[in-house]
Amino acid sequence: MAEKKKSFEASMSRVEEIVRALEQGDAALEESIALFEEGTKLIRSCTGMLDKAEQKVKKLLLAEDGTAVEAPFTEE
Repeated sequence: MAEKKKSFEASMSRVEEIVRALEQGDAALEESIALFEEGTKLIRSCTGMLDKAEQKVKKLLLAEDGTAVEAPFTEE
């Protein structure tokens, strides 16, 4: 059975755990490599989720006349 896809927040939380474990340097080489591989897969997944979210935001932006406008996201 396929593993259920993790949420963005759960994936990032796991990445943070992996980083802390790798920074401690207590893991054996094979375990460190496995953690690194898991982390890179999670980061790829998170990047994909962010890309999809960005596309949704772009689709939702409209100009005053009702036409679609692509604008960069900026924090105010």
